[in-house]
Amino acid sequence: MSEERTEELTDEQIVARVTDLLAHLWMVRTFVKHSEEAEEYEDLLELPRAAFDVARAVETRLDDVPALRRMLAKKVPKLRRAADEFRVNAAAASTHTNWQQAVISLDAVVAGLAALRPPQVAPPASPRLPTAQPPASPLPASPRPSSPRPAS
Repeated sequence: MSEERTEELTDEQIVARVTDLLAHLWMVRTFVKHSEEAEEYEDLLELPRAAFDVARAVETRLDDVPALRRMLAKKVPKLRRAADEFRVNAAAASTHTNWQQAVISLDAVVAGLAALRPPQVAPPASPRLPTAQPPASPLPASPRPSSPRPAS
């Protein structure tokens, strides 16, 4: 994402940004799904499946931005794992520029969607009870002698 901070975006801007990123994700999905390389390298098809899952889940929340951001929090880690696997699989399938660009585009989608997730909220601090210090021992602890184990 450019210089904008997600806290400063309106709900309409967040929805527009997610919609743009999903379009990029869908294009990478379509490229991979219909590629000749996917016929030879079946592992490449994990990315179209993950992209479909993310796109369909996220687009159901476009009318409720808090729910949209929660869905992003749930789905972005899965998409990130798929992108990491895709990076390896794409390099194995082809060194063509199209595949390199697909990896770059997918990374941009993941980063953009990740930036739109809700901020991490720290769990409430648990109350700390005063802890008593154990009394100091006047003698240093001596190591325990090891006892021989009985033969079986």
